[in-house]
Amino acid sequence: MSLSERLRTVFVDALQLDDDVDVESLKYRDIDAWDSVGHMALVAAIEDEFDVQFETDQVIDMSSFKVALDMLAGFGVE
Repeated sequence: MSLSERLRTVFVDALQLDDDVDVESLKYRDIDAWDSVGHMALVAAIEDEFDVQFETDQVIDMSSFKVALDMLAGFGVE
């Protein structure tokens, strides 16, 4: 499974999304589930799945699927 597919699964599970949601174009606060509480659940789920630890600035800056994907790539996650 690719990094993008794994991250998509984390987004769907953490935010309790339907499988047909276009996660790749999703941005923070686009949907009710991705509010501040959902954001923290998402961050925790990403950290658990990929064994990374985000800095506070990264948590704040994680505003979309693409940004999260780029951050993981910056950690060297494949």
